[in-house]
Formats: sequence, C-alpha cells, structure tokens
Amino acid sequence: MKLSFLGAAREVTGSCFLVETANTRFLVDCGMIQGGREAAARNRKPFGFDPPAIDFVLLTHAHIDHSGLLPKLARAGFKGPIYTTGATAELLEVMLPDSAHIQETDARREARHFRGKSPMPPLYTLQDAQECLKRVRSIDYDREFAPHPDVRCRLRDAGHILGSAIIEISVTEHGRATRLVFSGDLGQPGRPILRDPTPIPEADILVMESTYGDRLHQDLAATEDEMIAIVEQTLFKRGGNVIMPAFAVGRTQQVLYHLHRFVCEGRLRRPQVFVDSPMATEVTRITRRHLELFDEEARHLAGWHERGTDIPYLHFTASVEDSMALNQIRSGAIIISASGMCDAGRIRHHLRHNLPRRECGVLISGFQAQGTLGRRLVDGAKRVRLFGEDIPVRAEIHSIGGLSAHADQAALLDWAGHFRRPPARTFVVHGEPEAAQVLADRLRQRPGWRVTIPEHGQTANWPQ
Repeated sequence: MKLSFLGAAREVTGSCFLVETANTRFLVDCGMIQGGREAAARNRKPFGFDPPAIDFVLLTHAHIDHSGLLPKLARAGFKGPIYTTGATAELLEVMLPDSAHIQETDARREARHFRGKSPMPPLYTLQDAQECLKRVRSIDYDREFAPHPDVRCRLRDAGHILGSAIIEISVTEHGRATRLVFSGDLGQPGRPILRDPTPIPEADILVMESTYGDRLHQDLAATEDEMIAIVEQTLFKRGGNVIMPAFAVGRTQQVLYHLHRFVCEGRLRRPQVFVDSPMATEVTRITRRHLELFDEEARHLAGWHERGTDIPYLHFTASVEDSMALNQIRSGAIIISASGMCDAGRIRHHLRHNLPRRECGVLISGFQAQGTLGRRLVDGAKRVRLFGEDIPVRAEIHSIGGLSAHADQAALLDWAGHFRRPPARTFVVHGEPEAAQVLADRLRQRPGWRVTIPEHGQTANWPQ
C-alpha cells in the first residue's frame, strides 16, 4: 500500500491524499489551495494521478480547501462515488455551485480585462459542479460501510463544522488489515454548538492536522468579553461599524449564536446584524435542520433555532442591491460576510468602504492563510489593494482566536492521547511549517511515537 501527500503538506489548504493498494486507488479529500495568486495557478495544474483510475473519494467535510476540486476531478474523468456525511452532502449542494459561479465570474472578468488574448477558462463550471454532486453518497456517523471489497470505513464526528468527520479506514491487502485514520480538521472541545471530536482508539497510520499546532486559543470566556467590548466600543462609543469576515459554513453560524446569546443574557445592547452572504443564509437554514448534531447547550438556547430569521435585529441580505445598500450605513451595524480570508466575495466591498474610517473596526475570528488579504490585515498592513484602488487601513483590526473552529495545540495533543498505543506511523499535515514542526516535536516526546512531516508529493509505503 502507498499513501501519497498531494495537498496540505507543509501548508494548511488543498487537502488531498491518495491511497493505492494492489486492487484499489482512492482519495481522501480533494480540496482547493487557497491564498494569493500562486494558489490559483497551482489549482490549475493537472492532478498528480489519473482521475478515471480513482475508484472512490472519502470526504472529511465541506470546506472548499477540502472539497473544492471535486468538480475538477469529475470534469477530468472521475466516475466513482464520493462518500461523506449527510450534512456535508447538503452543504456541498450550496458550496460547489457557489465555487463554480466564482470560477465562471473570474473567467469572464479576465476575458474582459485581457481583450485580444486567449482568456483563461474557468477551473470548472456550474454544470461540472452539478454533475459532481450526482456522485455524492450520504453516510451516517459511526456506520460501517464498504466502498470496495478490500476497504471498510467509518465516519466519526470531528466537531469542526456541521457534518465534519474523522475517517477510519481498514484496508485489507494480502490478507493483512491496516487501519488508517485521517483526522480531517478537528474542532476545539468544550465549545458551544457542535459536539466534541470523537476519540479514536486504534490506528496503524495516522494523518493528523496541525493548523494550530504551535499555539493555544484564548479562553472562551475571555474571548466573549473581548468580542462584546469590541462591538460596544465600535458601534456605541465611536459610532462606526464592525466588519466581520466569516466563513459561510461554521463561523457565520457560530458568530450568530454568540451574538444572540449575548443579547438574550443582557450582556450586549441590540446591534443591527447583517449577514451578507447568500451562501451563509442557506447554510444557516441547513444548520437548523440538523439539530441532532448540536451539543446540549446549543439545543437549549431559547429560541435560537426556532426564531432564526425572525430575530428582530438580524437581517439576511439576498440581492446584490441589498448588499450594496449596506455600504451606505455609517454606524451601528455588524456586517458578517464571506469570504473568511477576505480574498473573494462581498466582504471585499465592505472592507473597501470601512477600512479607511477610524471609527470602524474589523473583527477577524478565524485562521488567515499566508498570502491572503486577511493575513495582511492581521499582520498590520497600512494599505491594501482592493478593486484596483490603494485603500488606507485606518479602521482598528482585531484578531481573536478563541472562536476558532480548529483544535488548538492542547486539544490536538489530548485527542492524540486517546490512542491505546502509538500509531506505527504518524504524518502531520494541514499546518504551516512552524505549526506542524512544533506539534510533531511535542508528539515525538511521547514514547513510541514516530512522526513525519511529509513534503508535497511525498509517498509513504506500507509495510515499511
């Protein structure tokens, strides 16, 4: 058996792992690389394998850096099924067409800009995304299934976003069974809404994320106090707006949960909250259909899931005109919009109108990959380029880590500590080099742990 690391190796995005045995070839994830101009060029490169030869795909969750190249895979000739949880399958019905729309829009914009030259075609089209969705198969958490006679799998709750999964795989080759575990993205335990990541007792080969492998998150109570203080100071004292870049899946719903709870508990004066993302609006509806995946605290928050869009201070914008109208609001608004790393979508328009204003604030609550606009803001950029304009950054930039949907170093180490014996091989992925190195070093301090940080394109053989 061979395991190849074709994405998210020494970087956070672009999750893609190829497993090859004597009788089958399959992928775990097929994600898009995110962050800067180089990412777009890398996403266009041919796959490092023959797509028609892939028998099936196992998908950990719906985030585009894990699922975003599935339509490209189908377009290139992949004909097999894609196995994932039911909630992820529903989210893909929103996210993959939205991604295709972005590809087509970018291609049209480039064609207008480079008249007389051969335009770059979209990475994939809406039709490609729709054809890809026909291949998705829904699997319940914890139910064993066999995508191939030699392969048995279970999807375990990863607690990262709605429907996210840890994937347990047993591969039988030459009469010997090997247990592989792919952590996917793990959630931070003890946080509201989703359940904690499922402990896994056994693995021969572990492929483990390390996004926050070098740091701890701020205490949740302190994060909540900081969030309330930022909103109060910006909206009610300085008379500005708070702009919140947020991923449409997971982060938007988490922020709404916290804001509604703060108001219900009397800790925050009622702001006007605008969710300016059609995809986030639909994802919020999907989220309310899956209360069985919520933790007890979220299920019992009075009225949150029942009132939904009827919360009087919460508004979901639908049209482009509604979105543009938000830029006329000078004060008192929290505007939540995608993308979470500020590299696409409506958030860029809101930043363009609010970054130059000293009374406004930008609240960044998620990981910002290298090369993204969000990362430049967090790193203290004084000016940024938006829509061909040089925009001064006068608004206050706030970065809070306590709302992260990713497990921090302590949580990652605790999850790894539930294995009854150390995996024979552990591969640390989904992390920038420093984060991956720190987590790998911490794991190596434990007796019996053999840990590798693979390079992009590296292949590991089993048995060794």
